[in-house]
Formats: sequence, C-alpha cells, structure tokens
Amino acid sequence: MTTEITDDYVQTQLNEGLRCIGCGALMQITSPEKAGYLPLSALKKSIDSDALFCQRCFRLRHYNEIQPVELTDDDFARLLHQISETKALIVYVVDLFDVTGSEIAGLPRFVGDNNPILVVGNKVDLLPKLLKQNRLKQWLQAMLKTQGIKPADIFLTSAAHPKNLDELLECIDQLRHDRDVYVVGVTNVGKSTLINQIIKSRTGVQDLITTSRFPGTTLDRIEIPLADGHQLIDTPGIIKREQMAHVIADKDLKYALPKKEIKPRTYQLNPEQTLFLGGLARFDFLSGERTAVTAYFENNLNIHRTKLNGADEFYNRHVGELLTPAPLNLTTSPLVKREFNIIEKSDLVFAGLGWITLPAGIKVAGWVPEGVDVLIRKAMI
Repeated sequence: MTTEITDDYVQTQLNEGLRCIGCGALMQITSPEKAGYLPLSALKKSIDSDALFCQRCFRLRHYNEIQPVELTDDDFARLLHQISETKALIVYVVDLFDVTGSEIAGLPRFVGDNNPILVVGNKVDLLPKLLKQNRLKQWLQAMLKTQGIKPADIFLTSAAHPKNLDELLECIDQLRHDRDVYVVGVTNVGKSTLINQIIKSRTGVQDLITTSRFPGTTLDRIEIPLADGHQLIDTPGIIKREQMAHVIADKDLKYALPKKEIKPRTYQLNPEQTLFLGGLARFDFLSGERTAVTAYFENNLNIHRTKLNGADEFYNRHVGELLTPAPLNLTTSPLVKREFNIIEKSDLVFAGLGWITLPAGIKVAGWVPEGVDVLIRKAMI
C-alpha cells in the first residue's frame, strides 16, 4: 500500500532545500516564471524519486522546449564569485569554436589567485583536422595570456564525443591536491555535457545534468561527490550577451552552433565585394589587393557573395528569404558596422557564429546585430 504524500510533507521537503537534479535550482511550487518550478501535483508524484526535475528541465529534456527564467547576469556572477573563498581546482572550459566569445573577463579575480586553473578546450572535434593540437595549445596559451591567466595545464577534448576522458580525469586528480573541483565557463561551452560524461564513466548514470544548445541551462551549482569526500561542482554558465545565440530564434541555433567538423570555405575576393553570412552578419572587403579569405562557419550556413555597391539594398530586399536565418528584432535593431585595418594575418570573429581568416594589408568591415561582438584576433589556423 502506497503512503499518501501530503501537502505538509512536500512543504517540509521544500523548506529543507529540495533541488532539481537537472539544473540545480531550488524547487518551488508557487511561481511558474521562476527557476525550479514544478506544479504541486507533479511534485507529489516525484518528490521521493531519484529523478526529480523541475518543469523547465522536464520540458527541455523531453520536448527540447526552453522556458526563460528570472536570473540576471549578476546572479550568475555572484555564484561564481563564491569560489574565491574556497580552496579548489578550477576547471575552466572554453569553446574552441568560440574562444573569444567564451572568455570570462577577470576570471582569476572571481576564483581567487591561489586556486590553480586547468583550462579545458572543448569541441576540438569541430575544428578542421589540419590544425595540429600542439599548434592549437600554443595559440590558446597566447589567448589566455591576454586574459591574465597562466594555466596549470591545457587539455583539449570533445565532451560530446570524448576519446580521452580518462586522461582528463587523471589530469584533474594530479592537480587538485585534496581540493574540491569547480567547473566554470560561459553558457553553451559544454560544461554540463562534460560532467555528464564523467558521471557516466564512473557510475553508469547517463544524462543526469540537463544539457541543451540553449544558453543558461544550469541555474545553480550542482555538486557531485568524489570518492575522497570532496565535490565536483558544476557552476552556472556566465551569460555573454555578445554572442549571436542571444539574438536569433531557437530554431535557428543550428546554423550558429555546429555539431560536425567545420569545412573551411575559401573565396577569392576583389576589393569592394561583400559576403553575407546568411542574414545574420556581413563581411565587406573594403580595400587592398585581390586576395583569398577563408570562412569558418557551420557548414549549413549559407554564404552569399555580392558587390559592395548595392549591398545594403540587396540585404533589405532578401533578408529572411535568400539570406536566412535572420536576427530577431531586425526592424528595430539593424546590422551595425565596424571597420578594421588588418596589419598581420588575423581572424575577423563574429562572436558565437564563426570567423574569417584574413591576410595582412587589407581594410575590411564586419556587420553584426546590435549587441553582438565583431573583433580581430591572432589567426588560429
């Protein structure tokens, strides 16, 4: 005979800090728009189970449906800042497809000067195989130096298709020296996917933590016990508003977030030619000698070449049709232009979308939706 779960029992459990095992949010039954919500009737059915998910995680896992919640960037930053008060190994996960877009500004200040940082470059499987890992590590080390980070080590992997997970775990064990382990990163770098792979390899439990391509899935810290009494802790991703993912519809994220190895596309361009990156962004070759540029974007993102003269009119006429996908709120926030003089071989990066590798000695412009970053970095490839 099944014992009836009473409202008082549910309230007692909530008062004791019941959490969703998918996103880490405190469970609650009163505010559907806030994190951790689950209707009372559903909570009664699952409260004593090993798979207690809030409504948001349930819908995300089963229907790939995302629900916005009221958490601010300050909420995420506050949770991350608590690490500085602990003794821990920091596992800093960066997205190798979007390194500049996955930077956490001031990370050493957030996590404490005395806590070592292991940098894990994730999604290495998305980069062209011609890029050797030693070269990539050297390039990444130079990028980290500009952030003021001197990593204890750099490790490259693919959380989605891990082939060196045991080596990563050995590296973590060697560096943590009787410490907790905090996994940090911006949204969508693959932190929770990586931790799910670790859990699966050690316990056989699959997909414990909610993951998706949508930004901001982990809403509070999630603690996984280690054998020696310490914890492996998944922290919420810091939301970077400068990424393309925040200005396009959920259904169009597949054009910005690749799942397979990127195939480089090279274009021989004359001055005053334009490349449209779907309807999301635009590249202008303003001046210089005829040259080759190489584009690194999701393979299904349509790149359309046209003349610079008349490009504005062309965009206005074809955006959303020939030039697709298009940004949200395009009518109120048109594409914004930034010009660059290229003095050495560089990447023109469209944050969260991809990049174009350029030679020295030319002048170019990048156009992006308002609020999205377009910037120059040292060439990766």
